[in-house]
Amino acid sequence: MKGNPNVAEKKLTTDELLAKAYKPGKDAMRLHPFYRGKIEVIPKCCIRNFDDFSIWYTPGVAEPCMDIHKHPEKVLEHTSKWNMVAVVTDGSRVLGLGDIGPEAGLPVMEGKAILFKYLGGVDAFPLCLKTKDPDEIIQAVKWIQPTFAGVNLEDIAKPKCFHILNTLRKELDIPVWHDDQQGTAAVTLAGLVNALKVVGKELAEVKITMVGAGASNIRICWLLIKAGADPGKIIMVDRKGTLHPGRDDLKDSEKEKWELCQKTNAEGRRGGIPEAMKKADVLIALSTPGPGVIQKKWVKSMAGDAIVFACANPIPEIWPWEAKAAGARIVATGRSDFPNQVNNSLGFPGIFRGTLDVMASTITDEMCVAAAFELAQCAEDKGLNDESIIPTMEEWEVYPREAAAVGMKAIEQGVAKIKTTREELFRKASNIIQKARKEIQLLMEEGFIKTPE
Repeated sequence: MKGNPNVAEKKLTTDELLAKAYKPGKDAMRLHPFYRGKIEVIPKCCIRNFDDFSIWYTPGVAEPCMDIHKHPEKVLEHTSKWNMVAVVTDGSRVLGLGDIGPEAGLPVMEGKAILFKYLGGVDAFPLCLKTKDPDEIIQAVKWIQPTFAGVNLEDIAKPKCFHILNTLRKELDIPVWHDDQQGTAAVTLAGLVNALKVVGKELAEVKITMVGAGASNIRICWLLIKAGADPGKIIMVDRKGTLHPGRDDLKDSEKEKWELCQKTNAEGRRGGIPEAMKKADVLIALSTPGPGVIQKKWVKSMAGDAIVFACANPIPEIWPWEAKAAGARIVATGRSDFPNQVNNSLGFPGIFRGTLDVMASTITDEMCVAAAFELAQCAEDKGLNDESIIPTMEEWEVYPREAAAVGMKAIEQGVAKIKTTREELFRKASNIIQKARKEIQLLMEEGFIKTPE
């Protein structure tokens, strides 16, 4: 995993910066065929000799089967379900690439699975569904519920993603969340909390412009409000312009946007991105991949000590060096090769770890806020500055800290089946995560995972 770039990167030319930005894609095209997939299934029980199969399979396996039949909750004791999460997609809204289908989305879901394992010690498995019908997706997830302890919805287009998430959260007895909504929101909130500390501004006072009104920004908006932002000082922009009470085109077609039309933009500002960005303290963009979606002159129109989160993937709406040149003080993107990576990978592994460790029945907004503030605190403990507002994925201790914060919030809210202490949750999460990392390292050392040339 890459951390923040070092200071020497500031001396690179624009061409060198662009070459570095496009290198991960070139490497991916070389290494994906090399490995022919990024995950596999291996046993975690001992196989000393063939007699052991009489324990793990017939006839011995009949005993735990009947124990589960009599006591259904014991499935979490006898099987791997307790730590299994399904990564479910229809491939309709993949990583800024759009509707590329379930097969083309599979590399992303496999990548998600290895992040779950390496960062959170969670056993995740990709399930790419050959349907775009929201009711069929809901039914498919219901059918697989016996195997999994949680469901991570991924890269599903709006507005159906809202319906799918809300329905499954109501009808399943395992936690279901949509990472593009809740995960993105939690990590964005964490970064913004610290960025505001650096520039000396308060969340309740700042004017926030949000470019893009997809699932991610809509959920970010609501989480910011829950964390203390003034909804009247938030202006959101979609493809047709700002959201305001006069946007009758949304009244029947997109209820999530329409609700924000009533809640945000107290001054009723009209227009597009440039009008929305004037005098804004903060820009949060999760829209069309750039560059050039956000222009330098628009950044110049923002308030002093402006904060710019340009988080479209794979290319941000504006290159960080351009935003800085236009006057932004703090710039964050979704990429690991620039400072201040605001990336879901800082959220979902720890949040799910904490959720599973207390056997929570859901993942609430309050649990996400708890994760965000713990993530922010992790960065503050190491020292904040313009190019370090959020931890990097290399800081492994962030994840058990997040897990402990999420687990304790679940216990406080009464949605956890297991009651324990913060110290015990941190210890348990640390052990599981370290075990996962050591296993991968051992497989590499022994040559079972080959090192590419």
